[in-house]
Amino acid sequence: MPTEAVIIEKSETSYGAYSPDLPGCFAVGSTREEAERLMYEAMQEHIRWMLDDDDAIPEPVSSAVHMAIPQPEREKVAA
Repeated sequence: MPTEAVIIEKSETSYGAYSPDLPGCFAVGSTREEAERLMYEAMQEHIRWMLDDDDAIPEPVSSAVHMAIPQPEREKVAA
């Protein structure tokens, strides 16, 4: 079973999820878990609609990584 990269973003009031490889497929939930669950369901429906329309299912090509970004020390301002 192919896997799809899913990006989850937190806003002030909710969580949004989307897949770069499935344009137009997204979900929003009040918690991260809800957004993940709804995105899973949205991806299933999105692919089902694509198949019903005889559209080609795109091969997953995106991936995501978390990278540690070093934080430079702030310069001390003389008073």
